[in-house]
Amino acid sequence: MVNKTTVAFRVDASLLIGSGHVMRCLTLADALRLEGAECHFICREHPGHLLDFIRGKGFNIHRLSTVDSTGSSGGPVRQSDEPAHTHWLGVTQLQDAEACRKILEDLKPDWLVVDHYALDAQWETSLQAFAPRLLVIDDLADRTHVCDLLLDQNLGHTERDYSTLVPNDCRLMVGPQYALLRPEFARLREQSLERRHSPELQHILITMGGVDQANATRVTLEALKTCPLPANCRISVVMGLKAPNLADVADAATNMPWLTEVLVNVTDMGERMVSADLVIGAAGATSWERCCLGVPTIMVVLADNQKSGAAALLSSGCVELIEQVRDIPRKLPAAIRALANERTLTELSENARRICDGLGVQKVIKQMGDTNG
Repeated sequence: MVNKTTVAFRVDASLLIGSGHVMRCLTLADALRLEGAECHFICREHPGHLLDFIRGKGFNIHRLSTVDSTGSSGGPVRQSDEPAHTHWLGVTQLQDAEACRKILEDLKPDWLVVDHYALDAQWETSLQAFAPRLLVIDDLADRTHVCDLLLDQNLGHTERDYSTLVPNDCRLMVGPQYALLRPEFARLREQSLERRHSPELQHILITMGGVDQANATRVTLEALKTCPLPANCRISVVMGLKAPNLADVADAATNMPWLTEVLVNVTDMGERMVSADLVIGAAGATSWERCCLGVPTIMVVLADNQKSGAAALLSSGCVELIEQVRDIPRKLPAAIRALANERTLTELSENARRICDGLGVQKVIKQMGDTNG
């Protein structure tokens, strides 16, 4: 990248969307800022938004109202040609584009980065005149894009999945080797892999995302009470500050047979994963953090858009999988019994470490720089 580059991010967080899209964009923005870029975030003020959190990280924020210019706040009705996640946006694509246009006209960004399942080529085309280069971050391969670069960091998709969805000259970055992980994960990788040589089951980390609307964390804690864990086992739970079930989980933690702590908005997630012998966690972007560190995982699918990636990780021998939250009480005890075997823990760790090395951000920034040229 070139110094003085301006990069605008269009991304949302909400109780429905979760926090993962914003968090991975923040990871890219942190790295771009180190390269001399000035980064701006354009986000809609949905319930559960992270605008203040983004500003606290030192980035410029631009707020979009949840009420469109006509005064309506009911959200768009999905048309047959609209993305499946249109309801995530809260307004129509054209209304969103018009609001963004006014911001982009002032910013004159060199790059626009879009990470939103509700936006597609319709939105992108309407803003082409206001951002010379576009990077789309996608996970679904379910809609068309008009972009210079496309990043899909998931296991299971290939470039072929996007062959009819992007322009012929679009550069594709597909696979976990491009996963947007914070630098701490690559830094901690060797340390984490080293401690997997003599696996035990004494520290369990539960992390179901920043929101956990389904309260999978509480369900997991209750299910663990029926599991054959060592007496000296300890449990750590990580949640987001805006998680709607935070108080309920904190209450459940006080009634666990093992020492159980609830941590909110941690800033040292990498270190906590390194110290864990097992993670019980949601499918999604944090999967690549766990793979980078080789942490054995029992993965829980919390949303339909996580299913294909979770299935690919299961096929690769990286995880034990629980397909639905309602299956946790029945399937978690069996999974825990399977992982009481040292060999099984080692195999999960060895398979996971091969998926992702933690250097994806640098690879993405290099592609952005090459595209600048």
